[in-house]
Amino acid sequence: MIAKLKFLVDVGVGKKVEKRLADNGYDAKCVRDINPTADDSEILHPAVKEGRMVITMDKDFGELVYNSGKLHSGVLILRLEDADGVHKVKVMKKIPSDYADKLYGRFCVFQGERLRIKN
Repeated sequence: MIAKLKFLVDVGVGKKVEKRLADNGYDAKCVRDINPTADDSEILHPAVKEGRMVITMDKDFGELVYNSGKLHSGVLILRLEDADGVHKVKVMKKIPSDYADKLYGRFCVFQGERLRIKN
């Protein structure tokens, strides 16, 4: 299933998560390498074009994607405001491996050690 999952990692998520995904064989691009000042809509465009799930800590994506119906290939919001890079990596080790078949094209929120997946 790893080969099918592709990610676009938002700047606020951090370099440790970017490295963890790449080191574990996931096709992951980073917003910081494309345009580190891109706004949310600008982040969605290449993600949709390339079939990538956006990983972000920006809850504004909820309004943009879930409430406004903006086209996307999946969004994972990590509600880990006070987490350090080590904790983010731990979370991102579990989510793709445990939920790979449920993530693509879905709006997901990880909060309180729980993943919610919405259609």
